[in-house]
Amino acid sequence: MGKKIEVPFGNNILSLDSGFVAKQSDGSIWARVGDTVVLATVVSSKEPREDIDFFPLVCDYREYISSIGKIPGGFFKREGKPTEREILVSRLIDRSIRPLFPEGYRKEVQVIVSVVSADMENNPDVPSVIAVSSALTASRIPFIGPIGAVRIGLIDDRYVINPTASQMKNSLIDMVISGTEDAVLMIEGEGNEFSEEQFLEAVKVGQMEIKRIIEKQMGFIGEKEVWEGERYDEEIKEKAHNFISSRIEKAYDFPEKKARAEFYESIEEEFLSSFPEEKKVEAKKVFEKVLETSIRRLIINTGKRLDGRKPKEIRPIECSVGLLPRTHGSALFTRGQTQCLASVTLGTSRDEQIIEGLHEEMTKRFMVHYNFPPFSVGEVAPLRGASRREIGHGALAARALDLLIPSEEDFPYTIRIVAEILESNGSSSMATVCAGSLALMDAGVPVKKHVAGISIGIIKDGDRYILLTDIAGEEDHYGNLDLKIAGTEKGITGFQMDVKESGLTPDILEKALVQSKEARSEILKKMYSTIPSPRPSISVYAPRIISLKIKTDKIGLVIGPGGKTIKKIIEDTGAEIDISDDGTVRIYSPDSRACEDAAEMIRAMTEEPEPGKIYEGKVVKIMSFGAFVQFLPGKEGLVHISELAPYKVKRVEDVIKEGETIPVKFLGFDEQGRAKLSRKQALSRK
Repeated sequence: MGKKIEVPFGNNILSLDSGFVAKQSDGSIWARVGDTVVLATVVSSKEPREDIDFFPLVCDYREYISSIGKIPGGFFKREGKPTEREILVSRLIDRSIRPLFPEGYRKEVQVIVSVVSADMENNPDVPSVIAVSSALTASRIPFIGPIGAVRIGLIDDRYVINPTASQMKNSLIDMVISGTEDAVLMIEGEGNEFSEEQFLEAVKVGQMEIKRIIEKQMGFIGEKEVWEGERYDEEIKEKAHNFISSRIEKAYDFPEKKARAEFYESIEEEFLSSFPEEKKVEAKKVFEKVLETSIRRLIINTGKRLDGRKPKEIRPIECSVGLLPRTHGSALFTRGQTQCLASVTLGTSRDEQIIEGLHEEMTKRFMVHYNFPPFSVGEVAPLRGASRREIGHGALAARALDLLIPSEEDFPYTIRIVAEILESNGSSSMATVCAGSLALMDAGVPVKKHVAGISIGIIKDGDRYILLTDIAGEEDHYGNLDLKIAGTEKGITGFQMDVKESGLTPDILEKALVQSKEARSEILKKMYSTIPSPRPSISVYAPRIISLKIKTDKIGLVIGPGGKTIKKIIEDTGAEIDISDDGTVRIYSPDSRACEDAAEMIRAMTEEPEPGKIYEGKVVKIMSFGAFVQFLPGKEGLVHISELAPYKVKRVEDVIKEGETIPVKFLGFDEQGRAKLSRKQALSRK
């Protein structure tokens, strides 16, 4: 029997229907807000997987082009592989629900969300998270929910819950929050240099709305599968506790990542050697769990991190720029054992990324591509296309840096940053932000300031916790939280937070934000000391671009019949030329002289004559009453015989000849719109 509930959603209503479609799934929800409709389904495998040590959750979010009444482009006329947007929303859903499955749950769970109708005003991402929560809540899958999700905007100093796409155009903040009644599970978004206080207030507003959304979903709760989890031999657990507790403090003797990993391996081997073969698999699992708990307690009890740092201490930072001689800009940012090499490439509007999706076809002129090769962590793995993680990290860095990018009018270039992680021990996405900011300045992109990023982690043991600045990989692995904050000295521009187990309370979040601001300020000082402002000019290897505006009624004149005129300009100068429907002309060439020549030709061709201005004109036709002179491309005017010379002229041919170049002054237009010119007045001015 299906159920239907309705949830207030901004100025609209989100309706959630269960059990009337996709009834062979374990749980399904038909969610609608406005004319945006999503179908969320969840299915769990019958048996757990024994060959893995992680929870096999897969989330797939798809936006069907049919949802807006369009047919996909391309040869096959159907949706292809997931777009970047679909991957990012899939990750958003995954990170919101993953912490709320029982520890040790190994049944495969597949979440599929399909956008089947879209009204372009109500973004499907937040309704999708809520729909998935409701589908899991209505199913037998042992999901420890429900959860709520909300988008928060800050418009005219007012926090707006679930604003529409139109409203978001004027918002200082774009923040998506998901969580339980008591705590926040996931935060993601971007903003225009807003404060930590505004960040915290947005979270508090979102948390109150999340509670209301969760309360409504309680009507979906049904009978749940009983999952007892993994049980281990108490004797093995006691042995592991005694064994590890007597040795764990020696971890401080190995501040370097690899050496410490070898230490853990050695004590694990020693521990397992005391067990018969049939007990070793169980003993290994117990050892890993006890080791994790012991490391957390050790850090909390001592207040000292495994690499020897204090809780708020940042690893040593080194910055350098201009390493790569042929790229248009480059930077190397190293923080401890995390290292990012960023390069900037400047291109033309023809290099913009074309994005086809639910919205009208768009182009993107700023891109960040993050690569995480296996050698960065000393591993061997095949090189394939970009992973979901790489796409997510690149998008986070792009959001953080996007504020810096000058408008197309001020800097008419397409900008691509490639971030190559050469070494990784935590916080590589924030290293990408720092390296990207440095590389932009090295490339001569007219950015006004630097953006820096930092990761804050938390280690919890019961009610006790410790906040850690600039978390290393091991602290991320054993910790409970990863909060990434990027921004300028003025405020926050990009952020992402993930919780692994229990959620985050507002008071802990407030302390984490203060800690992140202090760290960001320290990193920015280092970056400004490396390169305080953009290079005065772009690389000699970057294309030259000149952008100018002409009247729309002049476009045809520049193009000419059959493109004859524009082709001639291209042929004569060697520059490439693009003309937009709004009259924007962009001229490209590796040679700045070619750009200038083409621009000058177009300016002359489209220039409006200015009364009183003197032009050099060519005599094209002589008549008894005067001469017709071409004084601008495509523009002719009459020099009356009385305006030829400062004396009386009997015959025009006595003063000028056809084909001759003469100075003329533009006097204006006559009643019939014809240009009036004077050689006499031009000569007197000279």
